Amino acid sequence: MSEIGRTTGIDVDKALADPESVFGTPEAVVAHDGLTKDQKVEALRRWEYDASEICVAVEEGMPDGERDLLRRILLALDALGVEVDVDNLGPTKQHGIPRSAVKPK
Repeated sequence: MSEIGRTTGIDVDKALADPESVFGTPEAVVAHDGLTKDQKVEALRRWEYDASEICVAVEEGMPDGERDLLRRILLALDALGVEVDVDNLGPTKQHGIPRSAVKPK
């Protein structure tokens, strides 16, 4: 566990790998004092991929997930002062936000 994780009571590696299980909401990622801005962006970027997969599953007839999660993640990224370059998204239906698509405003 990193120094940040020891001082804030969270496992930073887990927070980056599975942010939903650690924070519960995208807004909680933004509000957390124990992560750097870059770590928050990375957590939200990874969470966005999972939310995109849920949107694709719903589109294909699977049971509903949280419909506005993807929007909330993008708003959280905006609150951190970054924007997503939509011309640089992944080629799949899930899109995925590559690191190169996340830019400071």
